[in-house]
Formats: sequence, structure tokens, C-alpha cells
Amino acid sequence: MLTHTTNVTLNGSIWEFRQHGKPDEPWRGAIVPGCVHTDLLRHGLIKDPFYGTNELDLQWIEEQAWDYRCSVTLDASLWKHENLDLVLDGLDTVATVRVNGRVVLESENMFHRHRVAVRDALKPGVNEITVHFGSALHYIRTHRTEFVPKFEFNDPVGNCVRIRKEQRQFGWDWGPRFVTCGLWREARIEAWSGNRIESAHITQKHESGKVTLHVTPELARPGVGVVRGVVKRSGQVVAKFEHDRAVIEQPRLWWPAGQGEQALYDVELEVVVGDKVVSKWSRQIGLRTIELDMAEDGIDCAGPEKTKLTRFGLRVNGRLVFAKGANWIPAHAFVAGLSRADYEPLLRSARDANMNLMRLWGGGIYEHDAFYDVCDELGLLVWHDFMFACTLYPGDDAFVESVRREAMDQVRRVRHHASLALWCGNNEVAQLNMAALTEQASYRDAYERVFVQTLPGVLSKMDPATPYLHSSPAMAVPGLLETVLPSQDAHDWNVWHAGKPVEHYEGTNHRFCSEFGMQSYPSQRIAETFCPEGELNVFSPTFENHQKHGAGNQVIFDYVSRLYRFPKDYRSTAYLSQLNQAYCMKVGIEHFRRSSPACLGAVYWQLNDCWPVASWSSIEFGGAWKALQYAARRFFAPALVSVRHIGKAWKTRGNYTKTDTGVVDVYAVQDGPSAIEATLAWSLIKIDGLQIESGRQDLTLEPMRGKVVSRLDLTDHVERVGRARVLLRVSLLDGSGRVLSEDTVLFTAPRNLELARESIDVAWDTTDSDQPGVTLRSKAYHHRVCLELGGMGARWSDNFFDLFPGEPKRVELIEYDRSQKDLTGRLSVFSLVDSFVG
Repeated sequence: MLTHTTNVTLNGSIWEFRQHGKPDEPWRGAIVPGCVHTDLLRHGLIKDPFYGTNELDLQWIEEQAWDYRCSVTLDASLWKHENLDLVLDGLDTVATVRVNGRVVLESENMFHRHRVAVRDALKPGVNEITVHFGSALHYIRTHRTEFVPKFEFNDPVGNCVRIRKEQRQFGWDWGPRFVTCGLWREARIEAWSGNRIESAHITQKHESGKVTLHVTPELARPGVGVVRGVVKRSGQVVAKFEHDRAVIEQPRLWWPAGQGEQALYDVELEVVVGDKVVSKWSRQIGLRTIELDMAEDGIDCAGPEKTKLTRFGLRVNGRLVFAKGANWIPAHAFVAGLSRADYEPLLRSARDANMNLMRLWGGGIYEHDAFYDVCDELGLLVWHDFMFACTLYPGDDAFVESVRREAMDQVRRVRHHASLALWCGNNEVAQLNMAALTEQASYRDAYERVFVQTLPGVLSKMDPATPYLHSSPAMAVPGLLETVLPSQDAHDWNVWHAGKPVEHYEGTNHRFCSEFGMQSYPSQRIAETFCPEGELNVFSPTFENHQKHGAGNQVIFDYVSRLYRFPKDYRSTAYLSQLNQAYCMKVGIEHFRRSSPACLGAVYWQLNDCWPVASWSSIEFGGAWKALQYAARRFFAPALVSVRHIGKAWKTRGNYTKTDTGVVDVYAVQDGPSAIEATLAWSLIKIDGLQIESGRQDLTLEPMRGKVVSRLDLTDHVERVGRARVLLRVSLLDGSGRVLSEDTVLFTAPRNLELARESIDVAWDTTDSDQPGVTLRSKAYHHRVCLELGGMGARWSDNFFDLFPGEPKRVELIEYDRSQKDLTGRLSVFSLVDSFVG
């Protein structure tokens, strides 16, 4: 009996592909992991899917079947092992696998993982493995035809819910329709003997300053051999398993970002048969507890149905944590083979913007391992939807069984991660289909089978420690008692979808808001990557193809017009849309944070893009920060000063503006683990920089206790000087005078400001080649200065900031293309006054 597993990789460029039914076509090279679209693109058989309106010309691909094959030479020594398995971690989607002409596997679920015994089908020497991918559209038209959802919310062709496949591929209101096929995750042949550790379920007990780990190995051959293991920290053994237990003395706990360190431990197991180690298994874990706390907290808060809502918040290691984050969509339109390099920059940007949670949205994929690894390392909690979104789903026996296996495969894969905070059955299926679920028993029965019985049933056995919600928002479905909860999260789309003013947020009493957002356009640099010459206009055919919300352009312009003057060109249009997006999210999130502990989460839609597009993202495709991402770092800062106007502005007959917004409440809130001492400083200034009035006061800020620390009645000054010529500056300072948080408050819409067209002087400091920077000065006030490094997606230490008269502002260049030497010649400086004519 051999001692170790032997793997033969089937990844890389050993594969070939061609369209099925075209024997005269040549076989062409393919790459695994991969998909047919990227293989076709590599050979120049299709145009760039993201450019122009090319997406429309590529819909034929989804109608076709495709064949993949590879030849692999196997050494006869492999047959010394007792078992030879073909392991395929992901087939997208309707697949028939043959080994040397013998069918060994058929699959119709993208999210299943496959292991098939193929010892008898293989032979020493050359072997051929083929995978036939049937058309997903043909499958949809011929399977579960009796199931027709009441409403289709995103799929323009229809019925994508009949197949277990990434739902976003069929189109979304921010994404293209590219229905792919291929071996989208790793493939290998695995030879093994004796026994094999398939997985292990690790549970934790925190008690008396110690953590006891209990491990339940899942073996290919239960009862064969002995399992032993150790726990390591930074390579050093800190505990050994005695039977199924390991006790860790003086444990270092894992905390979300901003709450403590992200300590990680390695659990290493091996199975011994006789005196030989035949299988090894290792995973990285964090020592922590996570609960979804929905206990009564004495706060009077009513939900949409006027019922009292209890607390809704995540409690980590016994401590309530305010969730600050964004929704995560797939990092690329083609998800096959994504790696750490695709995930880490985006997730690090989230952490750098003071986020501590990613909501992994249910219309995409169960992410690649690297996503969870990076979240563990950075302290980003993962709210994890199962991959169901918006539209009703079938509930027939075959579908439910497929979902059961899907859940088992994916829960087993990710349950050990320290960052995993919550499982959620679906995104918005209950909310968007409440009438159908109420009125039609067949829809309700299907919903119950999948989201009330199957998914929580899997979790009760495989991951009972992680909380589960049947849907988000967590609304009760009439007739299903298991869906009734004492509290719920909210998806608040009154701003954007319903067109309500941004002040709507300030009248809400959400316990947790896990979706809300505002669209913006990508930067001109990104727009030029997909726009042919002459089409850099948001109403051009190309841009209409890259705006997937039917009324998106009209809604953006509606909200932009409430704040800003009409833009003079595309650059100005994108800039103003991003300022508006940042402002809308600022108003909402600052209200949610001010409302803590009544509200315990603000998770906006969305962090990232999967292609270059107009969308709700704060990071545009390619990784550059929009204005919202820079704003997020400010409004998610550990300590926050936030100003709310008391009063409002309104229009009278004749389009005259009236206002009573000279009174403001100044709030302070912080979400660190303990109380802090701080100082509030404020000054009312004229737009030319002259100070009118100022004040300071010392504060003690308890964790997650938003409170008014000062009410300022500045009405007389504002009316005397004029709303268009006065600004309020507020700062929160620590004991050494360091700025913890700051803001500029306007008393009128930015379009009314009397801005001077004064130049901004720029002085480069490149003495430190690793951290070059610029210092900006101007004689006039500049609203929301934007720095761009022509042709590069540079990231700055600050951007979209206010520049005050005579006050220097230094900004460091954090990320840029270091092969470019002429930085000074590339810099462009832009502010609100540059966005309009007149």
C-alpha cells in the first residue's frame, strides 16, 4: 500500500475544444479552468465581448453545444494505488464526461463537485478524456417546462431558474448576458490507497479562557485507520488532538476588521493505516464565535407591518459589531479560473475603506477559495447567500435533490472559514414574490421545500453553528411559520427605484439595511475601453448596451439635477454622477450609524463590477475607486462626525427657493471595542475662507452609541451671508489633535454655490519614489477636487475632497503603474466648477 495520494493535474493548456456537430472544424487549444467564451476570444473567433455592442452578437454561443477533450499519459505506477479517481471541481453546466469513450459522469448543476472512480476506465499510457457540454438554453426549453415563474425579474429570455447555473450569466441590471460552458474549476486524476480524508467538521467551544476544538473527520472509508492531528500557529504546534479534541490555551481570537486582530490557526490532520500515513488534510481557521442576535433590546422600533422588531445584529466573540460593508457580485463576467490576484485588490480596497463585511449576493457563484482566504486574513465577515436570487424556483424532487447536493458540496468546502458569518437562503425571492407565494400554493410549497426544509436541513447537519436566514430581506411568508422572525433586515430601494429624495433615509428605522444604492457612470478612462470613437455619450447605442437598467440614465440624471448643474461633457457627466452616488450613500449610511444601536448594519449595493458598465458599484471594473469608495472610507471611519440639517429646502410658485436649514444637529459615533475621548471642532466660514464663528467641545464616545453632541443654530449667519457663500466645517479630533473624521456642510445644493474659476496650483514631491505625492493650493474654495493620472487607474490617499482657500492639501499616490515615469505630465485636477459651462 502506497503512503501518499498522487495527483495528476488536468489543468492548463492540455485541452482542445470545438463546436459540437461540426466535425470539419479543427480542434483548437483550450485552457482549464476556463470557458468557451474565453477560449473563442483567445483564438480570435469572437470579438472582445465587452467592446461596443459586441455582447449582442455573441448570443449564438449559448444556443450551441461544445466539446472539450484532452489526452493525458499515465504512468503504470499509478495502478499500484487501490483507487484512481477523476476529480472535477466544477462543470458548467450540462455535461457528459467520457474516459476512453466510456461515460463516467453526467451533470446538470454548475455548483456540484465531482469525484468518480475511473480505475477500470483508464489505462497505462495515453488516455482520452472528453466532456460534452449541451446547450443550457436547450436544457431550459426541455426540462421543468411545467414550472413557469410568476414574474421574471432579470432574464430577458426567460426561465433560467429551471437550471442550477450562475443566474447572473443570463443577464442582470448591471451585467451582460454571457451564458458560458466549460470546466470552470480545477480538474485532476487522484490516485490513493488505504483511506482518504474527504473533509472534517471542526467545532469550537469557548470556555474559561480556553478554546476546545472538536473535529469530526469525514473519511472515504469510515472506520479504516486512525486520524491524528495538530493545531499550529505561525508554524508552531500549539495543541494536539487527543481522539477528537484539542485544547488551545491562551487562544488569540479572530476579530472582524476594526475590532481586533485576525489571528489564524492551521488544523492539520492525517489518517494512518497500519504504520503508514495515507492521507493528509489541512485548513486555516480562526477562533471565534458568531451569532445573529435578534433578542429583545428595549428599543421601540416597528417594521413595515407595524410589528415590533427586536435587535438584528452580528455578535462576534460576545460583542455586538456594527456591520459596515457592501454587496459583492462576481469579480468578472467570466468567473472560470479566477484567482487570488482577482480578489485581493478588491477586498483590500474594502478593508482600506473601513469595511468589515461583504454580503456575497445570491445571483452569482459560491466563490473560489481565494475569496474566503482573503476575507479571513483581512477581517471581512461574509454574509453568504445560497445561489438563488429574485425569481421563484422549482420544487420538484429532482431539483430539490440537486440543490441538497449543491448545498452539501459548498457548505463542506467553506464552513471552516473564520469570516463565514451567516448563511442566507436567497436574495429577495420572498420580497419580490410575496403575492404569488401568498396566493398560489404550488409556489409556496416549492419555496418551503428549498429554503425552509432543504437548505437549513443541510446546515443542521454540516454547519449548525452558523446562523441561517431563509431570505434577505428576512420577510415572513404567510403560511410558513418557520419564516416568522422577531426581526428583519431591509432592502431599501425607495431612493433610486421609487425616486424618493435622499432625505428618505433619515426617516427610516431599519434594524439592519443590507441593500440600498445609487448608480453612477464609469470614469472616462474606463468608458473609452468599450466606447468606439464618437459614442462617448450615455445615450449612444454602445452606452445603452452598457446601461442594463431600462430607466437608469433617466434616474441618474434626475438625481444629479437635484444637486448639480448640467454637465458639459462625458467626463463631467461621470464625475457628477459619482458625486451624487457618494452623497446619497453618505446620507443613508450616516443615518444608519447615527441610529446605532437601534440599527446595526449598513451594507450598500454594490462594491464591484463584472465588466465596464454604468452601475451601483463603488469600485469600477479594473479596480479603480469611484467617488463613493473614497467617501466610504470617510463615512465608515471607526469614529464619525455627522451633521444633519433640521429643516428643509423647498420650491414655491415661480420656482423660488425657500429654506429653513440654518439649524444643524452634530452627531458623533464610534464602533471600536471601547470608549474613546475626542474633541469636536467646528467653524462656520465664508466661501472665501473668512471665519464667521467657531467652537470646540470635549467628548466621551461609547461604542455604538450614536448621539447628538451639539445643536448649532446658524440661521442668522447663513441668511446674512447667503446660503451660496457659507460653509460649515466640522472635525472630530483625538487627544493628539489627529483628525478622526471631518466633513463640509453646505446650506444649499452644490449647483448654487458661488464658485470662483480660480486655478489650483500643484507641487509634486517625488523624493520618495515609493510614495510620491502632490500638494494642492488655491486662492478659492474648490468643491470635490478629483485627481486623475491620465490613462492610469491610480489610487490616492484621498480624492473627491474639498480644497479650502490658502490651505495646502497633500495627497499621496498609493497605487499606480510604476513603469510610467512621467507622472507630472499625466496629472489632471478637476473640481465642481470645471464640470459645467458658465
